[in-house]
Amino acid sequence: MSAKPRANGPGTQTGNVIRDSAMGLVPETVSEIITLNSHVWRESLVPPTLLEIIRLRNARTVNCVFCKSVRYDVARNDGLTEDRAEMVADGYAESALSDREKRAIMLADSYLGFPAGVNAFAAEQITAEFAPDEIASMLVALMTFNFTSRMAVSIGGMPEDGTLPIMEVSIAISAG
Repeated sequence: MSAKPRANGPGTQTGNVIRDSAMGLVPETVSEIITLNSHVWRESLVPPTLLEIIRLRNARTVNCVFCKSVRYDVARNDGLTEDRAEMVADGYAESALSDREKRAIMLADSYLGFPAGVNAFAAEQITAEFAPDEIASMLVALMTFNFTSRMAVSIGGMPEDGTLPIMEVSIAISAG
């Protein structure tokens, strides 16, 4: 992970953290990313808390410092506390997270693992908890979170100490 960015933001400040990042260097692409992110958060078939849990699990797996430091307001408003967000770590199965939250992490780990795949036990647990359309919705969200966090990591510029303060952001950043 490089502390020196391979690319910088577009130089103009729009007030939108996504547009003002290095992703903003390609306006056609960043607009599509913002639109996709908006659809993920606004049209999901699962609550924002579950989306935030799988987003944080992805951020942790990819080691995107920026992504790990963000908390979306809709997830906080839906009841995700910082104490619960911290449980999205190794050992989550023994945490106080709900069974539904643990199974969402199990789904994320199945996608994020190498090689990706769902073992029989995980498939049974996941399908017992979620309807097929909920699973599809979470996977679309997870793929979106994964490619944007990998893009952020590959651009570089992460803090050398690997940490940033926790910051709450509004889904309004997905409004364009």
